[in-house]
Amino acid sequence: MKAKARQDELIPRMGMDEMDELVDGETVSEKKVEAGKAVTLEDLPGVGPATIEKLRTVGFGDIMAVAVATPGELIDATGMNEAAAKKLIAAARSGLVMGFESGEDLLKKRQNIQRISTGSKQFDTLLGGGFESGGITECFGEFGSSKTQIAHQLAVNVTKPKELGGHDGCVVYIDTETTFRPERIIEMAKGAGADPQLILSRIKVARAFNSDHQMLLAEKVEDLLKKENLPVKLVIVDSLTAHFRAEFIGRGSLAERQQKLNKHMHVLSKLADIHNLCVYVTNQVMVKPDMFFGDPTTAIGGHIVAHNSQTRVYLRKGKKGSRVAKLIDSPYLADGECMFFVTQDGLKDL
Repeated sequence: MKAKARQDELIPRMGMDEMDELVDGETVSEKKVEAGKAVTLEDLPGVGPATIEKLRTVGFGDIMAVAVATPGELIDATGMNEAAAKKLIAAARSGLVMGFESGEDLLKKRQNIQRISTGSKQFDTLLGGGFESGGITECFGEFGSSKTQIAHQLAVNVTKPKELGGHDGCVVYIDTETTFRPERIIEMAKGAGADPQLILSRIKVARAFNSDHQMLLAEKVEDLLKKENLPVKLVIVDSLTAHFRAEFIGRGSLAERQQKLNKHMHVLSKLADIHNLCVYVTNQVMVKPDMFFGDPTTAIGGHIVAHNSQTRVYLRKGKKGSRVAKLIDSPYLADGECMFFVTQDGLKDL
């Protein structure tokens, strides 16, 4: 057993020739991956228990993760050399079922999409029935435009029982600006006729202290779904860009910020797609100083956030305390806008 453990420790450091000679006591040629056949990490040539443990520790939990990884990422994760990493990626790709589906199959899949009500019928109509699962919905606007109020309302509407129009689910709330208020949840829960204590028990809140912490929390949602088996149906990031905006200052750091933000949003998008949950992100805004006509307000994050968000809603203050929601981007919905009020009981129509 000691010799076996020693062998597993040495495998990640071996070159490609050495890996050909010995892989868990057998040659690579004896451990083939059939093209088109679904395989697991254990089926890959050159991967022993020690290497698999290292891969899974840093998030490479399935064949797809290895297939789309770069050699550098595998080298950092396992310590193997570049030739061995490239060979491992090639093996993963050859054994990967690509998953092409017909439009008919996707239409059937779309029937499983769930929609979370905002409490306002006009707002729900604007969004085709509510905030939908399977993608990222971004709301951006200046302070006081009700981005966080919508987050609280969605959290209540997802967690309340089905007989009250809810989804009997759980919520992961990643709080980057200390905006989550359990007192507000209690008010909205009472307004919806639900048990406040039940609602609060189903909301998992995590305070993110910097951008790296925020990204890590998003990655850990997978553990809540798989290891703790929580029925997470909504992930909220409030706000998405606050830490990135504070930590990356000046044009010199813009490229690094955007790359990091892009990676973060890809993790959120993958969560939404694989687990059919809704990801709601709030975003800050800035004013374009060179714009003299029209609304100079624009969202932070540029094209990276815009392209990764499935649906985008611009929020602003309206007349007599109302709020205006303007749908500016959707894969299939027409642009439009609606008005709503934020009351003590939650979001309501005019």
